[in-house]
Amino acid sequence: MPTNLIVRNVDEEISKALKERALSHGRSAEAEHREILKEVLQRPKRRSIADVLSSMPDVGVDSDFDTRHRNG
Repeated sequence: MPTNLIVRNVDEEISKALKERALSHGRSAEAEHREILKEVLQRPKRRSIADVLSSMPDVGVDSDFDTRHRNG
């Protein structure tokens, strides 16, 4: 069920930027505000670098990546 959200004390420059962005997307400022909130709050969470590194396959040995002693 939709809920009303009131945002007070928004800086004039932010308000102007919101209206300009809305105009460029062919939406009302209110619709643009909803879209921004949706984009930011419902996007998938970013994985930490530790998660990314730990998900990499364990292949080879360290010497496979040592380029100091290769010919050519």
